[in-house]
Formats: sequence, structure tokens, C-alpha cells
Amino acid sequence: MTRPVGRLAIVLHTHLPWVAHHGAWPVGEEWLHQAWGTSYQPLFAMLRRRAEHGERGQITLGVTPIVAAQWDAPCMVEAQHTWLGYWQTRAAGMATVREGDRRVVGQREYLAAAEALEDFEAHWSAGGSAALRPLVDSGTVDILGGPLTHTFTPLVPERLARASLVQGLDDAMRRIGRRPSGAWTPECAWEPGMETTLAHAGVEHIVLDGPSLLSAGATTSDTWLLGDSDVRVVGRDLEVTYRVWSPRRGYPGNRWYRDFHTFDHEWGFRPARVTGQQVESQDKAPYDVDAARARVEHDAHDFVDVVRRRLEHCASHEDGRRAPHVAVAFDTELFGHWWHEGPAWLDRVLDLLPEAGVQVATLTDLAADPVGRVHPGAGSWGLGKDWHVWTGPEDIADRQGSLAKEALAALDATHPRSARSRPHDQLVRELLLALSSDWAFMVSHDTAAGYARERFAGHAGATAGLVHALQEGRADDATRLAAILSARDHAFGSLDARGFLVA
Repeated sequence: MTRPVGRLAIVLHTHLPWVAHHGAWPVGEEWLHQAWGTSYQPLFAMLRRRAEHGERGQITLGVTPIVAAQWDAPCMVEAQHTWLGYWQTRAAGMATVREGDRRVVGQREYLAAAEALEDFEAHWSAGGSAALRPLVDSGTVDILGGPLTHTFTPLVPERLARASLVQGLDDAMRRIGRRPSGAWTPECAWEPGMETTLAHAGVEHIVLDGPSLLSAGATTSDTWLLGDSDVRVVGRDLEVTYRVWSPRRGYPGNRWYRDFHTFDHEWGFRPARVTGQQVESQDKAPYDVDAARARVEHDAHDFVDVVRRRLEHCASHEDGRRAPHVAVAFDTELFGHWWHEGPAWLDRVLDLLPEAGVQVATLTDLAADPVGRVHPGAGSWGLGKDWHVWTGPEDIADRQGSLAKEALAALDATHPRSARSRPHDQLVRELLLALSSDWAFMVSHDTAAGYARERFAGHAGATAGLVHALQEGRADDATRLAAILSARDHAFGSLDARGFLVA
């Protein structure tokens, strides 16, 4: 084994918006089905194998409560099983065509679908929490919690942010039997004073984007205390992260990997490799499994070398008393869904790191030894490292702000307080869904912007309808409306609106 040089923590952030009962194809539930079958399942299977071999502290996994709620919803578990069956059926049909390339693709997809079905029935049929809990109990996975619906924390009222985070962490406790000590701040969003919200919720550590720390005079190779609190922060190292994440030079864009954007539209499969960044879809070469596997090996070694050199560089600028660390953070859906070979690459990286003298660590491990205090300014991990992605669609941002004020005022004025109230619980549920960061993000990036605007308008309208009924004293109308809405938007049955009341 090579001389030890430091530690690496790999953080995966698992998030999709609430899509249950909000469209199926091409946008809506299809997003969850694809990510579930092609990212979550293969990643968990890889981690189970590592757990069985006694590997501990391999990954820090953030699972947003809104994803966990959909993983565990019986209707979505059943729908996912059906989706996997359709995958296998389509593949069987493609495998019978006469064209050689199509037949090969169909045969390959049939085997993949059969494996996914077997895995799902063995490990996921009782819901995602049943699949995740053994990985957490074994110590192979370190978990991060978060607010209920992935709200952009600096843009929502502080008491709403605080209650949503507390109930989000409580939700994880109910699902997997332990309350996460760390949290993922949605979009790595930060503003001074947020440490108070985190500390109140019992959060011990978070990860922020590297520039948020660097601009405050801190390093990303050390852990810091946030402001005057005891909350620890670890910085996301962009130099190493972008070796994977960068759209221009990241691994997923290599010519040998499967191309995400090229479809056989008759059967719905991806038959081509990237081939070249400027190559049109119809001119792309067929996917070559063996060549892609060889590229995975090459890129895994390259990444480990990048990590080692980064740690050596950090050590050369330190005082020598501490071994430096590196933390990288990615969307979980990159591995398998966007980058087909991602789970195999990650598995190989975890094998190679110890051989290169790099200790695989979790965020909890890194957070244990802060070196000083840092006072970051406002920032995010979004484009430009500021907030403009979420404030840019002014109509959405402005309405989110006014809607939160109206809903909280109605909650304070009308909640009976002595017991739970279904209309008020649904009011908070619809408000939090309307405040999800996803809608503004999708509009700013023009990715299914029409769907995003429709979803925001729907949840905002539902919130406003409950506000008006409650404020006008129409209790029966509010109860009937809540029943209709909760049949569609049923996330977090344990959500208690009393936790959102003014103190």
C-alpha cells in the first residue's frame, strides 16, 4: 500500500420533486421510475455487496424526505415494479427484431431488466426505507437528512425553515430508525445566520460548496465551525468534483460511455455511445460494453490519482500537524441514470482508494476535528454560486414569498392548537410543495419549464384555496378540500402543522 496522504469523503445527494400523481410520461412519475431503476437500485446493490464484505463508511448519502416518502408510498412501489416489467417487455420485443444492432441492444436490456426486477422484488418491495436501513445499520452508509420538500432555505421564513428541517429529520428517524446527525442544505444554499436554524434542529454538520468557504478565507481541506455555533462545515472540493461533474471534461462525456441523449424512439432504449461531443445522434457509433468497461477502469485510476495529488498539494500547504481531506459531492442520479457506467466506476474507485494511500471516510468522520471558525457569505452550488437561479423567475420567487406569509398568517389565526387538524396539515403540506426549489430551477434552466410552472401554480392554488376557506370560517369546505388534495399529495402523513405555529 502507498504511503497514506489523507482522507476522501464521497457525498451523494438524492433528490427529485414530488411527482406521484402528477403526470406519468414524458415528465412526472417517469423521472422517479428511471432514477429508481437505473441509479438507486444499482447503487444500493453495489453498497450491499460492499457491506457483505465488511466495508464500512463508504458513502455519505443524503436522501431528501420527499424522495423517501415516494420510495415508501405503496402506490409508487407498485408503479415501480410495473415500470420494471414494462422495461423487460419492451426489451423482449426489441430482441426479436431482425436488425443485428437492435437485437443486441434488446438482449442486453432484457438481461438488465430481469436483474433489476429480481433485485427489486428481493430488496425494495417493502419500500426504500427497508432497502436503505440495512446499509445504515451496517455502517456502510452514513446518512444526511434535510427539510421536508427541498425548500431553498434562505428564501423562506426562518420559522418555516426550522420546522421543516426538524420534521424532516424526524421523518428519517421514523423510516430508518435513527435521526441523521448531518443535513444537506438544499442547493448548498447559505446565508449568515442559518447556523442558528441548523443548531436548533440538532444538526451537527453540513457540506457547503467550496467557494462559500474559500471566499471567507477558509480552506476546503479542513473542517470549520460555522459562525459562533457548534455546527461543523466541510467544503466541497471543486477541483476534484469537477473531474467527474464538468460537462466539458468530466468522465461521463467520454466517447466510449453510453450516450444519454440518443434514443431508439421505437423501443425507448439508448443504443449508442457518446462517440464525440459534436457528433449528431444519427451518426453515433453503437455502444460497446467491453470498451466502456475498459474506460471505467482507466477513469477510476485517473480519479484516484487526482485525489492523491490534490491531498499531497493540500498537505504541502498545511502545517503538517493534520492530514488533509477532500470532500466531493454529486447528485446521486448522475450515477446510473445520467452516466450509465457511474455505479461501476464508483465501485472501482472505492476499491482503489485505500491502495493509493487514501482513506475512505464519511462526512461524519471529517466533521470530527474542526480547526477554527468561518463566517461564509451568501452562496449556493448553483450557476454563478449565488441565488439567481432561484430568484431569477421573479413571478415564482415573488409568489413563493407572499404565499408563505399568507399561509403562516392563516395557520396562526385559525389552528385549534389542542389537536391535529387535517385542513391545516394539508395547508402546510401544499405550501411546502409550492416552495420546493425545483420549480424555479427548472424554469431557469428551461428543463420542462412548462411542467414546473404548472406544478407550482397547482400547489400555490391549493394553498390559497385552503387559506381562504380557513380564514372565512368555512371549516367544512376546508375539510373537504383537504381530503381531495391529500388523495393526490399525501406525502408525510405524520406532518403536524402545530410544529409550524408561531412560538
